[in-house]
Amino acid sequence: MKKQFIKDLKPGDRVDSLFAVKFKKPVKNYVKGYMFEARVADKTGEITAKYWGDNDENSVQKLYDDFQKPDVIRVTGTANEYMGRLEIGISKTDRDILEKTDEYDVTDFVASSERDIDEMMNELTGTAESIKNAHLKTLLEKMLKDEKFIDRFKKSPASMMYHQNCVGGLLEHTLNVVKICETLCEIYPVLDRDLLIAGALLHDVGKVFELEVSTVIDVSEDGMLRGHIIIGEEFVNERIKKIIDFPETLKLKLLHMILSHHGEKRFGAPKEPQLPEAVALHYADYCDAKVDLFLKAKSEAKTEDKWIWDKKLGHVYLK
Repeated sequence: MKKQFIKDLKPGDRVDSLFAVKFKKPVKNYVKGYMFEARVADKTGEITAKYWGDNDENSVQKLYDDFQKPDVIRVTGTANEYMGRLEIGISKTDRDILEKTDEYDVTDFVASSERDIDEMMNELTGTAESIKNAHLKTLLEKMLKDEKFIDRFKKSPASMMYHQNCVGGLLEHTLNVVKICETLCEIYPVLDRDLLIAGALLHDVGKVFELEVSTVIDVSEDGMLRGHIIIGEEFVNERIKKIIDFPETLKLKLLHMILSHHGEKRFGAPKEPQLPEAVALHYADYCDAKVDLFLKAKSEAKTEDKWIWDKKLGHVYLK
């Protein structure tokens, strides 16, 4: 059982724990021989592990070739601080260990949402049932009855490394976006609530197929080549085709909301919002993702300073 987690490591700590491999960098020489580094992770974070070998390049290369992403490896070594960042040094001269293992608990490596998944799913289902438009209601009912899809949806993360990157993260994010959209409908009663809530429920369904979860969260081949927006638009459109007399304009509006929810083309949106409901969805999506990132940055900060600098967010005030 894994007992040491990345978030708890401090400079000088001896490390003996299991980690999932995110990626490796090739073997290269250094003053005392050959070395390589691997980016490793558990459910609490990521860290770089550096293996310092001797002059036997072949043995170092063999060790490097013995494991791949997303294998789990046992590492013994020492936690060191280098250029302000913590890393793990693994030294052959100190008889440290780096080896692949098949004995591990996958829940040690990918975090889960802190919220109850079944409770969130029940709340999301209740919202879908509140939709009055018969065609949108039928579309959502058919998707909610697709047990294989819903099982994957409940387990999917919302992202690989940014907001809600955990099992159940997509469900959590979707529910948050729906709630924000409900509030926007109260502020702006003229909005088409059924269209906006349906769009909120469906905007990220493509992530079910874009992201894969094993010991790490990774992007699928389809996700890499097409992305969740295109995948999601196609997924919803194929289901609309099976509903008799689904209005063409309603279909186009709903698909437009999926295609435009990233807001701008520079952020991956094939189309920019052209409906008030699409604008509302975009900012609801952006709001939840951004707030989650700030909350995560604050909770993971390891400093007594008032601020930290985050490469995604800039300055984050901690007090």
